[in-house]
Amino acid sequence: MGLDLRERAADSGWPGARVAESDDQRHDAAELEAGYTRTHRRYELGSIAATTAACTWLVTRIAASAPVSGWWMPLAALVGLLLADFMSGFVHWAFDTWGDIDTPVFGRLAIRTFRHHHVDKTAITRHDFVETNGHNFGLGFPFMIGTSLYLRPESATLFDVFVAESLLMMVVFSAVTSQIHKWAHTAEPPRFVKLLQRARLVLSPEHHELHHGAPYNRNYCITVGWLNGPLRTVRFFETLEWIISAVTGAVPREDDLGKDTAIEVARETAAEPEPEPDPARD
Repeated sequence: MGLDLRERAADSGWPGARVAESDDQRHDAAELEAGYTRTHRRYELGSIAATTAACTWLVTRIAASAPVSGWWMPLAALVGLLLADFMSGFVHWAFDTWGDIDTPVFGRLAIRTFRHHHVDKTAITRHDFVETNGHNFGLGFPFMIGTSLYLRPESATLFDVFVAESLLMMVVFSAVTSQIHKWAHTAEPPRFVKLLQRARLVLSPEHHELHHGAPYNRNYCITVGWLNGPLRTVRFFETLEWIISAVTGAVPREDDLGKDTAIEVARETAAEPEPEPDPARD
């Protein structure tokens, strides 16, 4: 069982930590972890195999394209990394913010893991490679199939090849995003990972820890975290939440925080609070 929301809010320094008794919304960690079924495991194994095969197919099509140039690969890798960082943030925000474990398709498949992570953030460090990364591989599969069909080696332009290389790198970085996330929670990650974290070339523990303070509504990007600042500056996710709530009446993070608290958080978010300092930059 997780900490009482009041304690988590107080620890985070969240100024809106006025939580009603009815809003001590907590998910049971053991129950959520038990939701990891053999069927889900088979889905993850299949996702890893299918996406690896699709990436290999795309690589062969890129190699067969006349305009391919190695000089563009570093730029394609950078574009792919930024796309992966954005995608990690968007997916993280979506599953953190909306729905519950009974939501059709996505509830048991994805939302369950996000709720579990908020209750027990170190559980990810006990997951093996398949459980950690399988779902992310699955998310990349349609991109690889679509890109392979888009790229026609016999008529491809340099632009076509660059787009294909960038999307390939996006899927590669996205596939290991949960591994990077896992390292951000690992007490003693490998030495080379520590160096990458200190250089801010992968998500650092200090930067990511800001997400785990109640009400969990910032720093969603978890590949490198570079886009968290810009997206917060333009209030990207806050604007999406406002639009979705205005159209549907849904309350952001209601399942995670409880309805009354979630409404209070939404009101304070709309008030445009001052940006909080990022200790990773100090």
